[in-house]
Amino acid sequence: MNDLAENNLIKFKNISKKKESIYANFQVKGLRKGVEFSASISVDLSAAEMHSGETVEKIVENCAKIGIKEFKAAEFEFEGIASL
Repeated sequence: MNDLAENNLIKFKNISKKKESIYANFQVKGLRKGVEFSASISVDLSAAEMHSGETVEKIVENCAKIGIKEFKAAEFEFEGIASL
């Protein structure tokens, strides 16, 4: 488990507060069919229906599930060369 990219893992980084919201932050790395990817995911605790009084383990687990679900559902588009 030395290389996250080989294991397609989501790794918990920290919990941070920005303005009025609290976020659980994750780092995602993976390798699939010759494509290596890396992403950061931040999940708002209120969107996950969690609050700061919950245990850290419960917050991390629920937010990770939501982050993975939304990451998989995202439809990415290539911006194109014309924008350069």
